[in-house]
Amino acid sequence: MKKKNDTNYLDKIPVHPDILWKTDENGIVTLEIENKGAMNRIAQKLFKKPKISYIHLDKTGSFVWPLIDGKRSIADLAKDVDERFGEEAHPLYERLAQFFKVLDSYKFIDWVE
Repeated sequence: MKKKNDTNYLDKIPVHPDILWKTDENGIVTLEIENKGAMNRIAQKLFKKPKISYIHLDKTGSFVWPLIDGKRSIADLAKDVDERFGEEAHPLYERLAQFFKVLDSYKFIDWVE
């Protein structure tokens, strides 16, 4: 029998792994992702793929990224996003959950256990 996962996604606490990032003069966050591993090295040599990929977050993501501290849940972060962007960020929880699912799928964030 499968174990039921009754953890609410909004209660999850994201944390930054060892990823370099910077904020430009407009407040946009850029993640600097090093392309490691054998397949990436082959692609870099054969197809001139870059050693570092630069991922530019949108304005909402750029607002959220610096707030990720390993202590605050997604629900806590949602309150700040709602205060900052209001209706512009709605549907708030769905959009924020999707943002974190994408970050997680690319291993740009980890989760506090």
